[in-house]
Amino acid sequence: MSFLNNKYYSKAELLKQVGIIDQICGVRISELNDGFERGVRVADFYTASGLRYTVTIDRGLDISSAEFNGISLSFRSPNGDVHPSFYDSSNKEWLRTFKGGLMTTCGLTYLGSPCIDEGEELGLHGRISNIPARNISYGGYWLNDDYYIFIEGTVREAVQFGDNILLTRRIESKLGESKIVINDVIRNEGYKKSPFMILYHCNIGFPLLDEGCKLITNAKNIKPRDEDARKGFSDIYNFTLPIKDFKEQVFYFDMEDTEPIVELQNLNKNLSLIIKYSKKELPNFILWKMLGEGTYVLGLEPANCLVEGRDKERKRGTLQFLEPGEERNIKLEIEVKNLQ
Repeated sequence: MSFLNNKYYSKAELLKQVGIIDQICGVRISELNDGFERGVRVADFYTASGLRYTVTIDRGLDISSAEFNGISLSFRSPNGDVHPSFYDSSNKEWLRTFKGGLMTTCGLTYLGSPCIDEGEELGLHGRISNIPARNISYGGYWLNDDYYIFIEGTVREAVQFGDNILLTRRIESKLGESKIVINDVIRNEGYKKSPFMILYHCNIGFPLLDEGCKLITNAKNIKPRDEDARKGFSDIYNFTLPIKDFKEQVFYFDMEDTEPIVELQNLNKNLSLIIKYSKKELPNFILWKMLGEGTYVLGLEPANCLVEGRDKERKRGTLQFLEPGEERNIKLEIEVKNLQ
């Protein structure tokens, strides 16, 4: 049953009141045509619940802008949805094409700080978010009295004589609900063992992120990444207005072994954003707190690694690998709801 305007509707009841279901819920494909964004295919979702969001097909099937009842949920960088042809993998040049957005994928064979790992120079946060998707399918379907909208495609990170990793991603929402479900299958289609690092960079921005917000987690242990984070350790859960010359703070959370709890509440807006994932699939959670002027963002980041670079991960013995033919399944949910 679909819940709309404080009432439940069956499929038959709902279809009697619309000319086509796209009248209230659907996904539409278009192409951006100006500036650095020109040529980027996007899919715009709307669910009849007040939730709207945009999937960038040519940027790894990531999620850029998102809103709920007209309230923006995500931080957007000044770069916009830059076409992947402008991507530069060296050092920190990734930042020139970082769009922010509700979810940017980092990985798949490396991420985190630039480094040299076993003689290979690696830049910031990996390639996957700058690779166009292929084999796209999208649309909607009925399952009994419930209607779902979706997009699905594949994104391949590969190099001749090297890694060949295929990400198959499906993003789906249900009519009348304010939830985004991401289902990923990551498969090593090469013939050698490959490093596997993945992080879901969920970027919350104003006005959802604002002075007085409340972050709720079930972390059993929290570690600051560096000295800047140590200085802000006592104020991890406190959020202010933008601060001039604020230095980013990164914290590593060890969640309870049950399902992790990550919820950002804005009591003034009566709004809450919740991220759900499996600790078995993504054992680490990173909090990126950046309350600067013009870069006012909170990063909520489930991951299978930390963000200090692949060389550090290898030295710690925590670097994960995919054997030839091996695949991993990861599910992530982002939900927004009114608190009352």
